[in-house]
Amino acid sequence: MRALRDPHSGCVWDREQTFESIVPHTLEEAYEVSEAIGSRDADRIRDELGDLLFQVVFLSRIAEERGLFNFDDVARSISDKLVRRHPHVFDQRSGLSDDEQTRAWEFVKEKERVAAGVEGVLDGVALALPALTRAVKLGKRAARVNFDWPGASGMRKKLDEELGEFEATLTNQERPGRQHDELGDLLFVIANWARHLRLDPEAALRGTNKKFERRFAHMEHLAAAEGKRLRELDLESWEQLWQRAKAAERSLVDCNN
Repeated sequence: MRALRDPHSGCVWDREQTFESIVPHTLEEAYEVSEAIGSRDADRIRDELGDLLFQVVFLSRIAEERGLFNFDDVARSISDKLVRRHPHVFDQRSGLSDDEQTRAWEFVKEKERVAAGVEGVLDGVALALPALTRAVKLGKRAARVNFDWPGASGMRKKLDEELGEFEATLTNQERPGRQHDELGDLLFVIANWARHLRLDPEAALRGTNKKFERRFAHMEHLAAAEGKRLRELDLESWEQLWQRAKAAERSLVDCNN
């Protein structure tokens, strides 16, 4: 990295990068790690982890050049944090239940936030997180001070309420901004309903996106095999292709099992 950033013999592109310009690449590499894990391809996971590690090295080198910190400081920081947040492991305390461990973890994190001057309950939830993931984190933070819905059943009732309010904006042909606002409320409740059910809404939606892509590609293949043009298909034809794609997918799953 030092060689790549060398002001005389380094790579022009690498020399020009800053904290801000590297952020989009770091996010992209993190998503590619997630996708690689989903593929269960060990070689691909290894390579993508290397790409993500490179982002950490890159950012650490920029910081070192500015006299802020270096890669060793980054590694030491996370090591110290892990020890600090796991007293039940490193202080040789044993016998804590999962709930007790979670409370201990949250207590240490809260102390860290206070020490850093972070006062608001919701302060510090990264703005760059995917919206569904951030909604869950905001819900978790609020729940620490007992601002939460009464379990999954309570969330289900709230979901019906928010759906009704959103549909009312459509029925009443309210301005797009109002519809957008109510749709956001609905999605926020769905994300936190998933939290109460101990499900990951971001992962669930990623899985559905992949499933939709897979089935749509199969429909394209079926249509092409029959000499049909996609733009000319009516709703009934699309539904038939969709059902065939679903059936083919179920058949493949049954064979694999």
